[in-house]
Amino acid sequence: MTRINLRPIASPLPLGFFTVAIASVLTGCLQLGVFQAADRRAVALCVLPAFVLQLLASVLAFGARDVIAATLMGSFAGSWLAYALVLGSGAAGGLRVLGVFNLAFLCFGALMAAVTRPKRALWLVLVVSVPRWAATGLSGLTGAEGLTVAAGALGLLVALVASYAAFALLLEDLRSAEVLPIGRSGPAHAAVEGDLTVQLRNLERQAGVRRTL
Repeated sequence: MTRINLRPIASPLPLGFFTVAIASVLTGCLQLGVFQAADRRAVALCVLPAFVLQLLASVLAFGARDVIAATLMGSFAGSWLAYALVLGSGAAGGLRVLGVFNLAFLCFGALMAAVTRPKRALWLVLVVSVPRWAATGLSGLTGAEGLTVAAGALGLLVALVASYAAFALLLEDLRSAEVLPIGRSGPAHAAVEGDLTVQLRNLERQAGVRRTL
């Protein structure tokens, strides 16, 4: 006899998206000149908790068997930790190194965007994040003021989109129905709207049921 134990958990995505939004506001304001250069360490200290919260969201997403969300949230966690450590320490060449880091993250984001479109909330956050990583990376390498301002403005846009996604998911969880449009499609839509038969399809091939990954 095969026994399957289900351990339902709340969705970690609202926490992850709100964390992205708050950290993006802080970093965007720094790039826009709302904060002065002397405030970099304070911004880094405020951003550092984003690492912990997004790591928690990633672990919970792995537990919910959502590898895409888990990978994205875990990567965001690592990026916030790197940003906070470099900016807070005032390491020599920190902005140039972060520039290269953001361009590398840009490649990761483009690959993730290619596979997350059915999960439209994640996809939208990535779509607005990719140009921000590009602007931030190039501004760090070139020191161009215009690119820095553009990166800050895009950071506020990322915060707006992430906040909308988080709020929509919270309302959906509270009312057990979609209230604000998120635009799920494909397997992501079936996971929410499909019946139990759809959910159990190909269960024998899922991780944790197979002998090996």
